[in-house]
Amino acid sequence: MPDRNPGGANLVEVEVRIDGRACRVPAGTSVAAALTIALGVRGTRGSVQGMPRTMLCGMGICQECRVGIDGRAHVLACQTTCRDGMRIDTTWNPES
Repeated sequence: MPDRNPGGANLVEVEVRIDGRACRVPAGTSVAAALTIALGVRGTRGSVQGMPRTMLCGMGICQECRVGIDGRAHVLACQTTCRDGMRIDTTWNPES
C-alpha cells in the first residue's frame, strides 16, 4: 500500500497504541516521530536517577530511543517504522 497517491495528497494514516493510548500518524512515520507527535518528546525511558531520557542521534547509535514494541523490549524507535495496530510501550511514563 503506497503512503501517498501520485499527487502527494490524501496522506494515509496508521493507528498505533502508545502506552495504551491510540494515536494516528502518517504511514511511513518512525516510532520516534510518533512518540514526538503523541508525547511531545517527554521521554521514552528513565535514567537511574529517574530523569527522562529520549532520542538523541536519530540513527540508532545512542540507543536512547529504546522502547517496547508488540511485547519485544529494547527496540530502537528511530529505526522502526510504524505499522497499523502496533503497540508501543515506553518504560518512562510519568502518568502511570
